[in-house]
Amino acid sequence: MTPFIILIMLVLWELALVGYTFMLAGNAADKGARAGAGAEFGSSFACRQKARENLPDAWEGSAVVRCSSGSSLYRTKVTLKVPVLVPGLFDLNVHIDGDAASPQEG
Repeated sequence: MTPFIILIMLVLWELALVGYTFMLAGNAADKGARAGAGAEFGSSFACRQKARENLPDAWEGSAVVRCSSGSSLYRTKVTLKVPVLVPGLFDLNVHIDGDAASPQEG
């Protein structure tokens, strides 16, 4: 019975990491979009810098940040890989996307 309980705990931990990755991707995209929309110069740089600012090391290395400005909205898409069991040790081949948009200022 003990190995079964340990297996269930590992699966639950992995599901918690998937949920945490969703939260990180969404938050990073939101921060990047707000920074890019409010930047007077270098909006793409501000967007990328702000999106990566609070990502933990295990997620930051594989993060892909795309920033683009449209007619009235500044959009950011952040793609993160889900780690396996221990962040930074192994990675699943599962990618989580976070999308955000913010109205252009000025």
